[in-house]
Amino acid sequence: MNNLIINKKPRTYIPQDLKMEWDSLSPILDELLKREIHNVEELEHWLKDKSELEAALEENFAWRYIKMSCDTANEDLVKDFQYFATEIEPKISPLANELNKKFNDNPFIDQLDQDKYFVYIRAVKKSLELYREENVELFTQLQVAQQKYQSITGAMSVTINEQEYTLEQASNFLKDTDRSVRKNAWETVQQRRLLAKDELNILFDELIAMRHKVALNAGFENYRDYMFQALGRFDYTPKDCYDFAEAIEQEVVPVLREQAEKRKEALNLTSLKPWDMEVSTSGKAALKPFNNGEELIDKSITCFTAIDSSLGEKLAIMKANGLFDVESRMGKAPGGYNYPLAETGAPFIFMNSANSLRDLTTMVHEGGHAIHTFLTADLELNDFKHCPSEVAELASMSMELISMDNWDVYFDNEEDLNRAKKEQLADVLKTLPWVAVIDQFQHWIYTNPDHNAADREAAFKQIYTRFGAGFADWTEYDQQFGNLWQKQLHLFEVPFYYIEYAIAQLGAIAVWKNYKENPTKALEQYLAALTLGYTKPMNEIYETAGIKFDFSAAYIKELAMFVKNELNKLD
Repeated sequence: MNNLIINKKPRTYIPQDLKMEWDSLSPILDELLKREIHNVEELEHWLKDKSELEAALEENFAWRYIKMSCDTANEDLVKDFQYFATEIEPKISPLANELNKKFNDNPFIDQLDQDKYFVYIRAVKKSLELYREENVELFTQLQVAQQKYQSITGAMSVTINEQEYTLEQASNFLKDTDRSVRKNAWETVQQRRLLAKDELNILFDELIAMRHKVALNAGFENYRDYMFQALGRFDYTPKDCYDFAEAIEQEVVPVLREQAEKRKEALNLTSLKPWDMEVSTSGKAALKPFNNGEELIDKSITCFTAIDSSLGEKLAIMKANGLFDVESRMGKAPGGYNYPLAETGAPFIFMNSANSLRDLTTMVHEGGHAIHTFLTADLELNDFKHCPSEVAELASMSMELISMDNWDVYFDNEEDLNRAKKEQLADVLKTLPWVAVIDQFQHWIYTNPDHNAADREAAFKQIYTRFGAGFADWTEYDQQFGNLWQKQLHLFEVPFYYIEYAIAQLGAIAVWKNYKENPTKALEQYLAALTLGYTKPMNEIYETAGIKFDFSAAYIKELAMFVKNELNKLD
């Protein structure tokens, strides 16, 4: 760990001091469009030059997004983000399409190494198929409108015991052993969410209308069918998603119902309410794996180093270069993410830590994404690093499970460590039905685009009930029950991105199963898969990781039983 300073690769095509303004960008795009290409070597050189520009643009946009989400109340940062979204992206989009055409029509394309470029060429052809000029302005409007979700939710806070908390901080009260404290906190948070219900419904109606128009413009019946193509879902269909949801309902929901019954008995309750689902059944206070953000980062570096020294070094590099913002605070956008910095070759981790076990899992999850960013940094083209979410989330979710063997870094006694592992494994199973709910809800939303807010609420309730409704009794809380979907950022900001979590969760369980049998081999396979980026089809990447790209009922049952048995071992 001698050198923790990141040295960006020098640019070889665009100016080092390129200003992200249209007057500076236009001549570069023009040169790429007009450049003559006489052989396959020149075509590859052209691809690398185009890639260098794309990486610089991506990183510039990344920093605008990061800074805005770190401080949603800062109007200058919001304007800075909106400038890129409204003044740069719409002008680049038609030219990017022209560059794709130039590549696709090039006579030397067939001389490229097809093994190396197959996935990239497939993506370019799909992009050309979907591109419509009339959608450029719509994408700009969507980008600006989607950002409003952060502003609305970032401003949410509640007062409990005369003290103000962000919603993330307030969620810690749901682990309190005093049931009245939990109930009060839950009701207070839900009440705050209900205050924004109408505003968020109006925003969501606007987003649905725009998204539906995008789909119609591109020649699709609905936005669901459009997004399956736009997300490059070459490996499965909408029908597969319905079948997957059915398999989760059959194989996972009964296991979780059984767990809920055990919880009810352990807490000595006649029925579980929504505020009873997070508290430990041990009767002990919530686990506290660290005291503040810096300690979370330092302990995570130690944890990753224990898995493999090169992994810890990558997080240490991030810390040394100020690439973390982990503490929850007023005005900060909700949630957590790992944002790759395309030129730097490292990522930025953003999250809202409130010193809970959930924050530990968020950190190792985002840490898995971070490792992925570092491992793909040296791939030849920027597009080679753009992994589909089914692969990206495999990186993060596998790390949640692989890292558990080293969670003694966060807990100084065996009992707490066991409790943490149990909570984590229970969450692994809980992920699957919630993903099915959000995915099936999105299928309904976009194949019924003329629905209203009341229809949407009714559909959500029906779908959530089908998958156990969190295994709680919602009597007297019908309004809160119907409004739960609004807390899911993905619905507003990254539509149709969610089924990937369930696919990757299965993959992660399989990686962990391998890791428990042979840690060295499993880790090698996992890292080898991540290093591929998106240079191979998805099923080949999963195979490289030593697992199957499979979400059949039989496979779900096998992996759910494995997790259940591991849970039983911790009792």
